[in-house]
Amino acid sequence: MTPLIRARVGALAALVLHAALGCAHTPAPVSPPSVFVLDGARVFDGEALSSGPATVVIEGERIRAVGPRGSIQVPAKAQVLDYSGKTIIPGLISAHSHVGNVSGVETGRRFYTRENVSRQLARYLDYGVTTINSLGLNPPLFYTLRRELSRNTSGADLHGAGPGIGAPLGAPPARGMGLEDDQVARPETAEAAREAVRDMAAQGVDMVKLWVDSMNGGLPKLSPEIYRAAIDEAHRHGLRAAAHIHDLEDAKAVVEAGVDVIAHGVRDQPVDDAFIQAMKARGVWYIPTLNLDEANYIYAEHPAWMDEPFFRAAVDPALRSRFDSPEWRRETLASQAAEKARRAVTLNLENLSTLHRAGVKLGFGTDSGALPQRIPGFAEHRELELMTQAGLTPAQALRVATRDSAELLGLKDQGSIAPGQVADLVVLDSDPTQDIRNTRSISAVWRRGVRVRGPVTPE
Repeated sequence: MTPLIRARVGALAALVLHAALGCAHTPAPVSPPSVFVLDGARVFDGEALSSGPATVVIEGERIRAVGPRGSIQVPAKAQVLDYSGKTIIPGLISAHSHVGNVSGVETGRRFYTRENVSRQLARYLDYGVTTINSLGLNPPLFYTLRRELSRNTSGADLHGAGPGIGAPLGAPPARGMGLEDDQVARPETAEAAREAVRDMAAQGVDMVKLWVDSMNGGLPKLSPEIYRAAIDEAHRHGLRAAAHIHDLEDAKAVVEAGVDVIAHGVRDQPVDDAFIQAMKARGVWYIPTLNLDEANYIYAEHPAWMDEPFFRAAVDPALRSRFDSPEWRRETLASQAAEKARRAVTLNLENLSTLHRAGVKLGFGTDSGALPQRIPGFAEHRELELMTQAGLTPAQALRVATRDSAELLGLKDQGSIAPGQVADLVVLDSDPTQDIRNTRSISAVWRRGVRVRGPVTPE
């Protein structure tokens, strides 16, 4: 090969190498985000219902624009969906639910698997619940799933409180709930409580759960020394603390200790003015979980809505068999537990009414998923109905379940329908501000800008 030919070959090789390197560093073309226009529905934006038909523009996973129909220019190449006659609400946000505790009619730690948790988050999404806060009883797998499933479109967003903190041999009763592998932290000293909170904060939680309840005197109760230390340590790490309570005395004590969320309604006596003023002065949130006690007897009464597809689609076949058993229904209705639960529901409703009229901050939750009869998805719609029985208007109940619960959880881009918000939406065939049961008329569920569900139907 002559020197001239060698030079030309070398130059050609250099050009080829340069082109190859250039190609390696050229970014791949990025497809523009999908743009959808939901046109003609009335919109409940998390605060109030629009006065007439509206237009919602979704670009990618977020809402780009919202306004009266005809006031917004439809982007070129947008896919337009005519939702005339329908109502759009934000996805429901449950600040007190659970995952991975239940399968059929059984509870147990063995059910906390990736498959079961994913299946339950998918069920929540079927019912328009786009975000849940799993408030305690979460084993180590929770931390992994919380990271992996926080932006999935196949199920609800997963937030949570890790295992939570309870008294040694106290609530939650591990053996009674089938939690043989008890993951609840049970510190015996204030410093151990702080260490437990530090561990949860390091691994990743959204809240710290405290069980302050003797279960009607049957179990040891978490001591003030322990929960005060846990609350203080949670605040040091920028986390809110939520307390499971039953009695007014305990609710007052944890509010005085600095708790941020009362995670159940007071059910032993009427709330008093001192409690109301303390809640308001400290800005403490109150989640009544009305459906929790009602679920202990209502299915034995077999109201007409239990025969509706919307309910039956939510119920596991094994649980459905239990509900359909005449013998189970008779035994349940005759039990002292059912009578106690009825009294608790009545008092819970009365206390919610009092606190709502007084202006206490309300959050939304049901304790769904903690036990078999607390049915994920359906429980949230039943809770909305019970809230209206306590005197909230349908719009007020919806506001608690969307905008307010987003605020409780610190979710600044969820819970409302406005520009910049995540496009988690539920399209309804009927107006829920006229009748709260119309939240059950689900036509479609949108999750992060993707239509992922249609009407709820039994399998």
